[in-house]
Amino acid sequence: MAFPPRFLEDLRGRVSITDVIGRRVRLIRKGRGEATGLCPFHNEKSPSFTVSEDKGFFHCFGCGAHGDVIGFVMRSEGLDFPQAVERLAGEAGMEVPRETPEERARAERQSTLGGAVEFAAKFYEQQLRASAGRHGLEYFKRRGLSDDTMRRFRLGFSPDTGHGLKAALEKAGIPEAISIEAGLLIKPEDGRASFDRFRGRVMFPILDRKGQAIAFGGRILDQGEPKYLNSPETPLFHKGRVLYGLSHAQKMAREKNEIIVVEGYMDVIALAQAGVGNAVAPLGTALTEEQIELLWRMAQEPILCFDGDNAGQRAAARAADRAIPLLKPGLSLRFAWMPRGEDPDSLVRAKGAAGFRAELDRNEPLVDVMWAQVLADRPLDTPERRAGFRKDLAEAVARIADKSVAEAYRQEIHRRLDDLFRPAPKTEARSGFQGPNPGQFGGFPGRKPLQPVGGEAARRGTGSIQRIPYELILATLVNHPDLIGRHCESVGEVTFPGGELDSLKGAIIDLAAREPHLDADGFRNHLRDVGFAGALEGLAARTGHNKFTLPSADLRSAEEGLLHVIGLLRERLSVKP
Repeated sequence: MAFPPRFLEDLRGRVSITDVIGRRVRLIRKGRGEATGLCPFHNEKSPSFTVSEDKGFFHCFGCGAHGDVIGFVMRSEGLDFPQAVERLAGEAGMEVPRETPEERARAERQSTLGGAVEFAAKFYEQQLRASAGRHGLEYFKRRGLSDDTMRRFRLGFSPDTGHGLKAALEKAGIPEAISIEAGLLIKPEDGRASFDRFRGRVMFPILDRKGQAIAFGGRILDQGEPKYLNSPETPLFHKGRVLYGLSHAQKMAREKNEIIVVEGYMDVIALAQAGVGNAVAPLGTALTEEQIELLWRMAQEPILCFDGDNAGQRAAARAADRAIPLLKPGLSLRFAWMPRGEDPDSLVRAKGAAGFRAELDRNEPLVDVMWAQVLADRPLDTPERRAGFRKDLAEAVARIADKSVAEAYRQEIHRRLDDLFRPAPKTEARSGFQGPNPGQFGGFPGRKPLQPVGGEAARRGTGSIQRIPYELILATLVNHPDLIGRHCESVGEVTFPGGELDSLKGAIIDLAAREPHLDADGFRNHLRDVGFAGALEGLAARTGHNKFTLPSADLRSAEEGLLHVIGLLRERLSVKP
């Protein structure tokens, strides 16, 4: 039985040869996406059997056994070719096509479609260097891209004539029907002549894992909508199964066991030019289940980069929601937040690879993101609300299909809930908190519930020294409201002294939930309007010498200061009198 070549190529791309062989052979992973072990096809005491994920084959230097993932299943399980294909297709969730005249025609058409898209990619590359592509070339150079980077990513330009590519396709003998099916031309329903889909745009070829063009993304240079336009779904291209830049990133990703997911084409390209060559991007949509599985073939914990604003929080929530049911032992996601107003492209151009890496290294695990999503600034001041919080967390964990991971999450959630709702200690900690030393920020200790620093002055709410850490927290949040959503859990763990400080904390959290898009000026104005003008003036007067609390402080410094104050509070509460 013959199978369409494209189907077999997709199957080999969807099934990890290392995972398949690793179920029968104890493999030791090496660098460059390779692993070694004892050959299962002859007796040996020292390993001569190698597996290459990048190249997709195994080889034994002892007995000469060699092949791809299908060949290994045939050898190891005694199956013929069709049986091995069906076995692997079942694991990958793929339907096996049957050999029919229609399937043969479909396979031939896919091959022809691929040739048409490759032709178009070369045409767009040539146009970028021609007079028609001058504005496109200038755009890429303004974005800081070198000629080598443009060639590596096969960047191009589509003329604005509406028929430049069409004429070239016809001259090459590529039928109009094929060009339309490949998404290169548009045929109006009213019977008018077909025309180029992409016009007056800089072009980003979307490549499969082998580096062959299967679709395009185009960015308009002048005014117009849509700003970005992708190829439609075709027999070659399913956007939910493809990651932009993967053919370039996969080798480094496997070597480093790290793959970075960013938002756009230019993010991927700018990072690669700066030496961060293990970044990919989805194609204008939230990550799909298939893309997450594909990422896990490159690294165990892909790092997803998001803007630190509310849109970034929503995008992170969607990614976490997709990933939670798929979690497996050792396989998860991590989340990194870019500074406000920055994306990976702008950040790496401004601060280089080291600056981007510094932000990337501040990533958070999926469990933290899930916890923050469920907490979502909700009040926990009554038994009913606390019970609702526990219920929602339990429902989130119940979505994890793997029983061992689900149990590990339940244990972690129970630990956090116990810490969060643990009664306040009756012993008093030592007083005399002096506040942080600006510019000297330490690490963030492990999470535990925070209670007011003890002492009679604190209970009366009149001890100025006792008030300092709480005032520093409130001043930082008021002047940098973007930090509220990002660190609502940490702030929520702090139990403030009663009175004005506790009331202001509640008002801040409530306002952030109701008006998440307010800037710092609007945030303070709202608080003044509801009666906290005097409290804000007092905060400014007593905390202004701590520069991280001021509106002029950059978001990162403010965030470090906030976490340092909470950390100092936590350390003081761990000291017994």
